[in-house]
Amino acid sequence: MIYRGIFKRRKVHSKIPGGFFSFEEEATTTRLYGFGHGDHLRLRDEFGNIWRGSAETNADESVRYTFRDPNGHTISGVTDNFGIVLRDGKGKTWRGFID
Repeated sequence: MIYRGIFKRRKVHSKIPGGFFSFEEEATTTRLYGFGHGDHLRLRDEFGNIWRGSAETNADESVRYTFRDPNGHTISGVTDNFGIVLRDGKGKTWRGFID
């Protein structure tokens, strides 16, 4: 006798994108790059600063990213149809993608 339906598969991974991140600041072309998934994102800039971040899924299926460096600076933003747009505390805009 075979019982079916006793065990149910569960999703292990969330829908939050992960992988390799690459960002470029629009005015100065300074680059941020790194990797991660979900709450464990890590970026490095051209000056060697490490930015640690997290991602949260919003109700409209967009994802909000927030990154902080050890000096207390913050970069945050959301995904759109064309990629990811981030802004820092000085009003600089960073555009990028996840590969």
